[in-house]
Amino acid sequence: MAISPPAPLAGAPLSDRLAATQSSPVRELLQIAMRPEIISLAGGLPAPDTFDVPGLRAAFDEVLAGPDAIRALQYSTTEGDPALRDRLAAFMAKRGLEVAGDDLLITTGSQQALGLIASALLNQGDVVLVEDPTYLAALQAFQLADLRAVAVPSDDFGPDPDALLEIARREGAKVAYLIPTFQNPTGRTMPHERRAAIAEAAAQAGLWLVEDDPYSALRLEGEDADLLAAYAPERTIVIQTLSKVLSPGLRIGYVRAPQALRGPLAVAKQAADLHTSTIAQLAAERWLATHDLSDHIAALAAHYRPRRDALLDGLREHLPAGTKLTEPEGGLFIWVELPEGHDAEAILPRALDRGVAFVPGKYFYAGEAPRGTLRVSFATATPEELREGAARLGAACAG
Repeated sequence: MAISPPAPLAGAPLSDRLAATQSSPVRELLQIAMRPEIISLAGGLPAPDTFDVPGLRAAFDEVLAGPDAIRALQYSTTEGDPALRDRLAAFMAKRGLEVAGDDLLITTGSQQALGLIASALLNQGDVVLVEDPTYLAALQAFQLADLRAVAVPSDDFGPDPDALLEIARREGAKVAYLIPTFQNPTGRTMPHERRAAIAEAAAQAGLWLVEDDPYSALRLEGEDADLLAAYAPERTIVIQTLSKVLSPGLRIGYVRAPQALRGPLAVAKQAADLHTSTIAQLAAERWLATHDLSDHIAALAAHYRPRRDALLDGLREHLPAGTKLTEPEGGLFIWVELPEGHDAEAILPRALDRGVAFVPGKYFYAGEAPRGTLRVSFATATPEELREGAARLGAACAG
């Protein structure tokens, strides 16, 4: 399935930045996957049946029926609602990092944070170091900002620290963008030793670290890991979000930044959209005030765990001999490396014909991509559908 950049309107040429920015293949695949006969393993959307519709309705009602109704409908401060920031800081601080509400900036989803960081820290043509592979929408954000993403060789535990240091010095990089816990797309998690080594390499190279952390709350087994920022608090920006644990429609992300960067990021946010929706912030704060987020997250784990297990079992049974799979302890994704001779992009049309969708791995690489890689998600289908989807995928691989 070939993905093409959007066509310019006649007489209205696009900017060079937008013309060079590839449309998201996941977005296009999700449109195909909406067909009722398709089992979608493509998207990373949280399962709709995990949304607390009654609780969020009550939170919005409380805001609009109470003394904060007028404030909820008015402009607000760029940094975000203080009460919400305090609650989110308390949640982030459970991962080994001292965080106060004043350390946070509320963003319109965590995706906006990437654009703000690019605006505040980087100039046109600057290099951003990324994992190999990495989150495809981050690559989009860096393309749109006229940045150059350079991949750091990675293994099962994340990017190689020695390579990070060498490439950072060679390229004059200022920033490294990393997803240490339940990485998208691979699902892998950096162990303690790798996090410490990355922090040391960043210090030697003078790098800012951007720790994208949307999935760590979705732990399905094992012990929680400290944030990478706990190893390098003075040089690490942490991005978290309520999208995966509460609702993506709220568009509530938040950024913890070292003190030197809080002002510049707030200026970038002010220029981008003034502030994130006031009513959404106040409703999110009311929901957090009246619900135990830890209990809610435990229920999410109980929902996703059997789905992960069903998809892993199905993939092991039906994919070709010699296939390698990640076995994530959390998050929403499994990474597949097919044996030599298989091309995921060539397999995709056959898979769609058989009623299953996935994302070819090539879209997650900043450089040259192996042909036999692909990402699958267990987020939105039932265990039965996931087992059937794995069987259909196996048939597509066989030709």
